[in-house]
Amino acid sequence: MKLDEKIISKAIITRYYQKILSHLQVDVAIVGGGPSGLVAGYYLAKEGHRVALFERKLSVGGGMWGGGMLFNEIVVQEDAKEILEDFGVRVQPWEDAGYYTADAIESVCSITSKAIQAGLTVFNCISVEDVSVEGDRITGLVINWTPVEMSGLHVDPLSIGASFVIDATGHDTEVVHMVAKKAPGKLMTPSGDIEGEKFMCPDEAEKKTVENTKEVFPGLYVAGMACNATFGGPRMGPIFGGMLLSGRKVAALISQRLK
Repeated sequence: MKLDEKIISKAIITRYYQKILSHLQVDVAIVGGGPSGLVAGYYLAKEGHRVALFERKLSVGGGMWGGGMLFNEIVVQEDAKEILEDFGVRVQPWEDAGYYTADAIESVCSITSKAIQAGLTVFNCISVEDVSVEGDRITGLVINWTPVEMSGLHVDPLSIGASFVIDATGHDTEVVHMVAKKAPGKLMTPSGDIEGEKFMCPDEAEKKTVENTKEVFPGLYVAGMACNATFGGPRMGPIFGGMLLSGRKVAALISQRLK
């Protein structure tokens, strides 16, 4: 068969636009494709919700690819091990200390694949410029191509609607910062503003990551490292259990409200 580049181009364009047109209104929009965002997307999609994930980079997986300082192994605790096992990731106990290790590459690939197969739709190379608000509640996202943002071109964005939004952008807490800038003092934090991430303390950080997985503004939840940056918890070390547990928790919280 002789390849026809026009047919190939038509197939790519048509399928992509079918995908984005069917996600102009979603139940949940996730911003950030790290482990917490992917895990949240998996459990939400598995419950039958329409979920889209927007990742500004070319690839998803966040910091999990590099494990600790580019040693591509990850460590999780006992209570997070079952989440990796849900995705078919092979885990190994470490010295009977209650820790488990897994290959970072296998973990990212397995979580991503299973999440997409469950129904999560990932849009990579897309940045979120702003949020849409009606009254005092977030109702969607304002999106644009990441290359447009990087090049500084003046190109107007598009919008998608969402019943709920999850900020899973890590330390940067990009969506929360957008909201805090335009609605000062209105966040559901002790000060009404972003509390900021504290010094590293892995033991406390892992607990606080899950504890701080909650709604921070009407319609907006935080997950993963964004939780402690928003609510003032400490930075975590090279351990990923809290992020996995946070992703599962935020999915459960939102699923309950979508029923």
